[in-house]
Amino acid sequence: MSWEDPQLRVDYAPEEAEHPGEYPYTRGVSAEPKVWIMGQYAGFGTAKESNARFRSLLDAGVTGFSVAMDLPSQMGIDSDDPRALGEVGRVGVAIDSLADIEVLMEGIPLEELSQVRTTANSIGYLWAALFVALAEKRGVHPNEFGMFIQNDVLKEFIARGTQIFPPEASLRLSVDCIEYVARETPSWVPLAMSGYHIRESGSSATQEIAFTFANARAYLDECVRRGIDIDQVAPTLFTFLAITKDVLPEVAKFRAARRVWAKLMRDTYGTTDPRSQQLRIFAFTAGSTLTAQQPLNNVIRASVEATTAALAGVQTMHVSAYDEALGVPTEHAATLALRTQQVVAFETGLTTTLDPLAGSYAVEALTDELEASIWSLMEDIEERGGALEGISSGRFARDLSEAAYRLSQAIESGEKVVVGVNRFPARTEPLEVFSIDPATEQGQAQSVRRLRQTRDQSAVDAALEALRTDVREGRSVMPATIEAVKAYATLGEVVAVLQDQFGTWRPSAEF
Repeated sequence: MSWEDPQLRVDYAPEEAEHPGEYPYTRGVSAEPKVWIMGQYAGFGTAKESNARFRSLLDAGVTGFSVAMDLPSQMGIDSDDPRALGEVGRVGVAIDSLADIEVLMEGIPLEELSQVRTTANSIGYLWAALFVALAEKRGVHPNEFGMFIQNDVLKEFIARGTQIFPPEASLRLSVDCIEYVARETPSWVPLAMSGYHIRESGSSATQEIAFTFANARAYLDECVRRGIDIDQVAPTLFTFLAITKDVLPEVAKFRAARRVWAKLMRDTYGTTDPRSQQLRIFAFTAGSTLTAQQPLNNVIRASVEATTAALAGVQTMHVSAYDEALGVPTEHAATLALRTQQVVAFETGLTTTLDPLAGSYAVEALTDELEASIWSLMEDIEERGGALEGISSGRFARDLSEAAYRLSQAIESGEKVVVGVNRFPARTEPLEVFSIDPATEQGQAQSVRRLRQTRDQSAVDAALEALRTDVREGRSVMPATIEAVKAYATLGEVVAVLQDQFGTWRPSAEF
């Protein structure tokens, strides 16, 4: 049998060794090599402008895409709200209602999409409702296409800051979405347990996984409390992790994460469905490793990280564009980032071999060390009251601040080398930076106002009142939210109803 034999290349290991696709899935969740779903994070300005970018990326070969929403949309603030001033369409597309989703997805066949991802964390339930409503208008069953909703609001309290409601209410809304999707649209991903932003905030690899799984336990425990079968929920979940330039430690991190998750699902939650124990991973190359100095160096950084993700065996991937440290990626930079994935997938041969670094002394030792440190930190978190207590006490925030400070000190001292920043500096050639049309904000605000004047206001009022009643009586918000967005209630109007019932998040003085 030659080395060119594909069967040998799939998995070559002693009989007694763990094989890919076997519990505890250290070496991967599949027994056969597969190319990951390729997507690019995009969105800016208006829905019409973003639609053009998405069509361009689809033509370039993406098999899924991520919708970047602007900050007002992520926080349920309408574009004509004074609080949105200066932020509309800046770091993502402005989404105020189903009308914007209709424009955003115009000409894009839903049933041909393997994955539509988004940063909807505090408004995950709303994002799900918008696409259920869009599917209904298109005559497509929602289960016929793939949706990937982050919906991990707890990590917003730890690392990102777009939370709207107090932690307990936020958890309830996220689980409403998880429960609805598990029962009604199981082809969707209702929760991407997100370590990415935790790592981007300066955490260690151990903290990234331990904090992420601590949050996951909070969601799963709430599911158990509601009487939901974990084997109905767990197979629908993904995790969303950073992939950095530390090649061997990052490969080991992904291997350790799969092993920890499998054991957690089997031993703690008693799952019997193998799919519940298989951790599906969305890897996003680390934005924090990009530099504004010598930005073309970021092409190499992203290439290394994409290769590392391929070696680690991920199910979906995004590669950062080289100009993201300067602003929203240009179309050229976004396309080059996609080409980076395609070269790694189709020209390197890495997709023909599962877990190719298995058996490496360094990688196996790092995997074991990381697994032990992740379990130790997870157990400490649980002993101290779990994720909600870690958020409320400020412990997670303090731990991340300390880790970020140590990382910053290492870069400033030169202990951690960043080429073009603290070593090998050189004059940076100016780059074309993507710019947003200043008229975008005013136009989007006018669009929201026109919507309110032309829709059936009585239908909106009735839907919002039904939502208010369901919240007050402890029912899931999903059915009423779907009806509200179908009537063209805005995100801000739905969130306002919930704020009347839940209040808003106010950090303690200890933070």
